[in-house]
Amino acid sequence: MPREVRDAVVIGSGPGGLAGAVTLARAGLDVLVLEAQPTIGGGARTLDLGLAPGMRHDLCSAVHPLAIGSPFFRAFDLPARGVELAVPEIAYAQPFEQRDAGIAYQDLDRTAAELGADGPAWRSLLGPLVEQIDAVIALGLGDHRTVPPEVLRPGGARAAAAFGAAVLEQGTRAWDRRFSDQVAPALLTGVAAHTISPLPSLAAAGTALLLGALAHGVGWVIPVGGSQAITDALTDDLRAHGGEIRTAEPVTTWRQLPRARAYLVDTTPRGLVDIWGERMASGHRAWFERFRHGNAAAKVDFVLSGPVPWRDARVGRAATVHVGGSRAEMAAAENAVHAGRHADRPLTLVSDPTVADPSRGTGGLRPLWTYTHVPAGSDIDVTQTVTAQIERFAPGFRDVVVASRCIPARRMPEHNANYVGGDIAGGAVTMWRMAAGPRPGWHVYDGGIPGVYLCSQAVPPGPGVHGMTGWFAARRALRDRFGITVAPELGPRG
Repeated sequence: MPREVRDAVVIGSGPGGLAGAVTLARAGLDVLVLEAQPTIGGGARTLDLGLAPGMRHDLCSAVHPLAIGSPFFRAFDLPARGVELAVPEIAYAQPFEQRDAGIAYQDLDRTAAELGADGPAWRSLLGPLVEQIDAVIALGLGDHRTVPPEVLRPGGARAAAAFGAAVLEQGTRAWDRRFSDQVAPALLTGVAAHTISPLPSLAAAGTALLLGALAHGVGWVIPVGGSQAITDALTDDLRAHGGEIRTAEPVTTWRQLPRARAYLVDTTPRGLVDIWGERMASGHRAWFERFRHGNAAAKVDFVLSGPVPWRDARVGRAATVHVGGSRAEMAAAENAVHAGRHADRPLTLVSDPTVADPSRGTGGLRPLWTYTHVPAGSDIDVTQTVTAQIERFAPGFRDVVVASRCIPARRMPEHNANYVGGDIAGGAVTMWRMAAGPRPGWHVYDGGIPGVYLCSQAVPPGPGVHGMTGWFAARRALRDRFGITVAPELGPRG
């Protein structure tokens, strides 16, 4: 029986894979997406975990500063497609045990005012980036091979220089020189720690400054209904343009794939080798096999009978809470994980989606999304550790917990094969990896075989629900394999 024939096949339905599939389908190609899991979305899924009747939890990502910030999603225009993006007044918060919390409002001036003596330092650090937020986004979410046009516009080069100087400051031992109190540096460190990397580091600083600028420039978005709303918008558009999605179809070898002129692969570099290794150029294969994964996250989903009883009530209005104390405490915890140890008081990320989306509650109960950082491959159930860490800053938290479920780091790949050992960033977050991707070279999305392209978090611009990896890979495939040099329109009327 002859093999099925398609224009393009996409392996994996994470945000990168779906963004690539949408781009290809909108160019008029016949596109097939194959997903190993029974549900689509990769790191952007919202599922009923069986913890409470009718309640749905975000399986990985929950808060999306890039959903309205990335060039791909700006062009795709989620709000015009009916996706409601709630922007809480408070982007993120940093609670303390013995003093008022640090609060990052969307309003930069209000944030600076409440930081007291460190307010001017905060404004001077982030203000220039917020003023030129388009240039900063283009710089952070580019292909790291070309100069984005936004940087060449008036003020863009100045913003790029300010961003670079700030990364050098906050990514080295000079990171405390700007501040005189504990609150502002802790606020920034909580964001930096999203990278699950040593602190301070240049990669963590770059992440903190990009996400920090987005907090004031566009807000940290919570999609109404959960992260699945973003995935559903992408899949609806793909199907509207003739694309097909098949779930529960893991791909283990190229031999089981339909014939196609282009393949976009939303897997780890090693996953790409598993599928195509025997046909891959030796240089590519060697680099992909050496690709290094980072440390991990262990996730705990809670069902609560009421809001988290934060000592500082303002914290309960934040989209995200970084639970870890001072900058020194968080750096010690992250560096312990980097050294292969479980921290006694690990940094814990917390989000209560009902803060911005009351519809997520059901029957008087509400979901709480949390994860904490652990060494790669950890099989420890961290429920009690996370509970105790939150209780430090929210006395009585245990009393509102109705149910919980932990996914240890070692089991994260059961839900997403790209999360090797619990590495939710798709690889160790370092400046080299963020710039070079899995291998050095100009054509970073090439998979080592003509017509095969990598579009996962492993390639620039790196981790996050931004769609840029798939957009870049698809545009290269269109140019190389189909002679299409003009990227298709992405908006809902395209």
